[in-house]
Amino acid sequence: MRAIGLLASAAFALPTPCPAAQDRAPDASITGGRTRPSGWHARADKNKPLDDAMIVRKGDGMHVTLGPAVVLWRDVHRASGNYRVVATFTQNANPRHPEGYGLFIGGSHLADAQNRYTYFLVRGDGKFLVKRRITGDSTAEVTNGWTDSDAVATADSAGKATNELGILVRKGKVSFQVNGKEVFSAKAADLDAQGMVGYRVNHTLDVQLGALGIRKL
Repeated sequence: MRAIGLLASAAFALPTPCPAAQDRAPDASITGGRTRPSGWHARADKNKPLDDAMIVRKGDGMHVTLGPAVVLWRDVHRASGNYRVVATFTQNANPRHPEGYGLFIGGSHLADAQNRYTYFLVRGDGKFLVKRRITGDSTAEVTNGWTDSDAVATADSAGKATNELGILVRKGKVSFQVNGKEVFSAKAADLDAQGMVGYRVNHTLDVQLGALGIRKL
């Protein structure tokens, strides 16, 4: 807890919000929402409307400003067998509370209630997360929650941070990499690793997404 002052010789503190309370934080309202580049699909968690999701082309990638959390994909972005997917992400501003952005692999039924995929995120406090969306809105942890790593670039006082995320699927193993360093690995058989690949960005974030690189090995 963080002490905020003294009154009548007693120290008072504000409790740190628990993760469940953070998950219930409201989505931001975004001016200019419901936009996305031609050829790209988007789905918000719990199939929320995309009125507060602004997704526009910028440079060789896209700039996203979000109310709800979304996954983004193109029909041509499929990967199977041995492959590597990589992209660079720049968080542009401090979110209301720590939230993650990154990649997903092994996507199926992304546009409907049976959507499944494995996702790999980092966030501005230097932590990473690997989870699976297993049916609709149900998820299963792969890492033991958010995990510290010195490979993850932390955000500066303005909330800005740039990280390159890569996922390598080869010989039955999945390696999750941040800025060229492996931070976690797992058996491919324990994950969704074959199918659609794309981006996942959690709610209330402002992030520049670099071009998605997919290389067959």
